[in-house]
Amino acid sequence: MSKSSNGYVHTTTLSKGEQYSDDVQLQDFAATVAPKWQGTLADKHDMVMLGRSQVLRRNFSFISILGFSAVLICTWELVFANLLFALTDGGTAGLFWGFTVVVIASIFIFSSVAEMASMSPTAGGQYHWVSEFAPAFCQKFLSYISGWVLAIGWQGAVVGLSFVVGTMIQGLISLQDPSYEPQQWHGTLLVIAVVMFCIIFNTSLAKKLPLIEGFILLLHIIGLFAIVIPLWVLAPRNTPSVAFTRFNNGGNWSSMGVAYMVGLLTALSSMMGYDCSVHMSEEIKDASNTLPRAMMWGVGLNAVLGYVVVITLCFTVTDPQALLDSATGFPFIQLFFNVTKSYTATHIMTAIIIVNIVSAVISEIATASRQIWSFARDDGFPFSNFLKKVSPGWNIPLNAVVINFVFGVAISLINLGSSVALNAIVSLTMSALLSSYILSIGCIFLKRCRGEPLPPSVFTLGRWGFAINGIALTFLFVFFVFCFFPMATPVDATTMNWNIAMFGGITLFATFWYIFRGHKKYRPPVDIQNRKL
Repeated sequence: MSKSSNGYVHTTTLSKGEQYSDDVQLQDFAATVAPKWQGTLADKHDMVMLGRSQVLRRNFSFISILGFSAVLICTWELVFANLLFALTDGGTAGLFWGFTVVVIASIFIFSSVAEMASMSPTAGGQYHWVSEFAPAFCQKFLSYISGWVLAIGWQGAVVGLSFVVGTMIQGLISLQDPSYEPQQWHGTLLVIAVVMFCIIFNTSLAKKLPLIEGFILLLHIIGLFAIVIPLWVLAPRNTPSVAFTRFNNGGNWSSMGVAYMVGLLTALSSMMGYDCSVHMSEEIKDASNTLPRAMMWGVGLNAVLGYVVVITLCFTVTDPQALLDSATGFPFIQLFFNVTKSYTATHIMTAIIIVNIVSAVISEIATASRQIWSFARDDGFPFSNFLKKVSPGWNIPLNAVVINFVFGVAISLINLGSSVALNAIVSLTMSALLSSYILSIGCIFLKRCRGEPLPPSVFTLGRWGFAINGIALTFLFVFFVFCFFPMATPVDATTMNWNIAMFGGITLFATFWYIFRGHKKYRPPVDIQNRKL
């Protein structure tokens, strides 16, 4: 066995049906971390099969990776943050029934993702699975496009949530001081401050990240009740018929059905992205078993917490238009103030949401950096030699983490010239995630249609895999179409959803780069791994 300078592990390829013995695993496994961080025998087996060297520490357990994913998705926090969109398109009834649809869809989607994660627990995630499961004639190209779109999408997510934090702070200032006029440069500086703070956690405190994630998980749960209990006690109530049947078409769509589907994106943004833990899989102990369990528990936990907030809002939002007209820009801030009649209470309740969303940005930077690092070690990017470097002693992809800061600052500076342009970039996250799920689940669904063998896995859908994959794809295609819709009509340059332009632009750029250079440099994961089916 030998290890090249690019980090690949070269081993003898096994023929179909052969298994690794413990001796073969120990002989072919390569690592640059201390034995206590190398994981279990199953982890070593997986790394050998995937053709990878263990260069990151496996220090995430079930609880810490559950906290990582649950906090990053921040379901109930984003329901509050995106209440403006929900009340505009769909109303409280649309929010409840939309969230119900998204929860059902998430079970099918992430069951499919969890199975693939158990088969191939690698930081590459979707682009690796596309390479492994797609037809041979197109796997390299589809994998390459998936890697590019997903990497840029996660960069947009980092800036997007940081921007939400910044505008929330500005909203609190507007509530306290009605004479305050929010300036774009104020928001830009706040975004940069949030990103810089989160970068420190992902570098200097990287070794403590699993412990921190466990603590933040408690805040994620306890913080919810610190907010909803005052609403339950003090807020006036809607009747059940109003709460669950009052739809709204504030976007002036052609029908209430279209308004409901556009408003569905509020619930969708609060439940998509559980692949985040997949990109940390090479840092999880017993990943093929722990990862899928944590992912599904995360879906269940956040669904329950999300329902608590959704039902609370359905009953306590008695005057939606007054909240939509709030000078704070966030209906939930106005709701807190209207209910508590206290600036202090409103600041504290909002601060809990802000702290949790900042915690989500910490996790997003970790996810985004691992995605960049993994794609770079397969030479998917320009300057891959720089991006794939793992600094000795740090055992994290430090250069990839730093690039997150550079991109975060660069994208946030766009806000100085045009907030529309900034929103166009951060909106790419949803279409990037959905397209990556469509490609990866679509590829394994095709293998099942053809009756082709699949890799063994601890978490398996068994005979239900075909149906679960098919239902997941049905939901995903519908969500993908509506994620490009604007919030309201008529549409102009400032209200247009430029997501489609960004998604198309990144896809075209990646395609051109692949044609002219990428196809020569990029080594798809299927060509590296030692598993032959």
